[in-house]
Amino acid sequence: MNRSTKGVVIGGVAVALIIAILSPYIASTNPDGLGATAEHLNPALMKDNDFVNPGYWHAPFNNYEIWQIGGKLGGILALVLGLFIVMGVALGVSEIIKRKKRSEEAKIIDAKRSDA
Repeated sequence: MNRSTKGVVIGGVAVALIIAILSPYIASTNPDGLGATAEHLNPALMKDNDFVNPGYWHAPFNNYEIWQIGGKLGGILALVLGLFIVMGVALGVSEIIKRKKRSEEAKIIDAKRSDA
């Protein structure tokens, strides 16, 4: 990664962190489309504006917060943790693609050398 690319990545991560930290304070308190639709179709599944899913596995960051902490701090931690998880997955995928590309380029170079 060259110097200008690092600057863009660091800037993007900084902006994403600022958005993650400010989101719980500026986000709408109205339910999103998915939550509103679930409440409209089956009100019994909604309890205290939270989707109740009996007998099923619960999402780790339900309602964009860590349930053990709750409140705005739980929301901030969930968003920051989610940001780092996504960045880690993206970095891992990009490294795999980069290694595969290098391997293919090395095979092409070796094939050209053997033909000469």
